[in-house]
Amino acid sequence: MIRVLIERHIADDLAEHYEKAARNTLQTAMQAHGFISGESLRNSNDSNHRIVLATFRTIQDWQRWHASPERKEIMEAIMPMLETEEKITVLEH
Repeated sequence: MIRVLIERHIADDLAEHYEKAARNTLQTAMQAHGFISGESLRNSNDSNHRIVLATFRTIQDWQRWHASPERKEIMEAIMPMLETEEKITVLEH
């Protein structure tokens, strides 16, 4: 089992649009092979700093989802809302 930490910094005044897109991403990811769980969090000191924490069965499952057309399509909607590129960290036990 692995955990994937995704950090995003959204642009000012786009929180509502980002939340909708993030929910859509999570709902779609739930259908991905090997997806176990996921949550979206907001930094309490910086409301534009968002964290997505996802759990996948294997790193290959994550890589398959990361490269999938479904995620690429969703990211096309999210990327314009970000101030910087998302930072992804894969964690394992």
